[in-house]
Amino acid sequence: MDGWLLLIIVVFFASLLQSSTGFGFSIIGTPFLFLLYPIHTAVQINIVLSICLSSFMIYKIRKEINKQLLITLIKGSILGLIFGLAVYLYMDVQMLKMTVGILIILLTILLILKLTIKQSKQGDFLTGGISGLLTTSIGVPGPPLLLYFSSVGTNKATLRSTTLAYYLFVYFASLVMQIGFGGTSSEVWMASGIGLPPLIMGIFAGQLLFKWISQKTFKIITYIILLFTGVYLIISS
Repeated sequence: MDGWLLLIIVVFFASLLQSSTGFGFSIIGTPFLFLLYPIHTAVQINIVLSICLSSFMIYKIRKEINKQLLITLIKGSILGLIFGLAVYLYMDVQMLKMTVGILIILLTILLILKLTIKQSKQGDFLTGGISGLLTTSIGVPGPPLLLYFSSVGTNKATLRSTTLAYYLFVYFASLVMQIGFGGTSSEVWMASGIGLPPLIMGIFAGQLLFKWISQKTFKIITYIILLFTGVYLIISS
């Protein structure tokens, strides 16, 4: 029962953050899910709930989506999903987590020091590929998108809507691949069912919060989440 209570609290705050900023559910939720469940179970719970969250939100914010950017991200993610599945099934996930954690911290520091790059189709494609790899391997597609979009100066409305649409595709594809090659368990679906009500409550709370977040505050939240993710990945590896 204590585990269920923690699951409810984590899902509520993670969905609040995701719906108010467009990112954060996996970044905040996955570390705590790893404490409660085996790694493969935690990854699948995170993916199922993330699909539900994106599905609930996508209709309302669909007009803000950058469709060309979305298509390029999806194309890039397809190759990444395949490599990520190989990591999920056969390779050392801990080494991947440490490497990604170190890179996230270094790149976030560069962003804080005002690193900027020019957006390009090649950059969009590569970002989608790295994100896809991290989705099927450890269930966290957000950091590459955050780092890239922050460095090119994407506005918060476009970032939130386009990443949510992208998550809907990449998470669904990842779940199908994981179940097809690695199976699933009743625990995944029971925990996902328990997490659904707090997920919905978090979405409504986050929609209200979004209206009060300025672009500057949005950037600060981005940096904090990225640094938290990097440190967590290193410690947990």
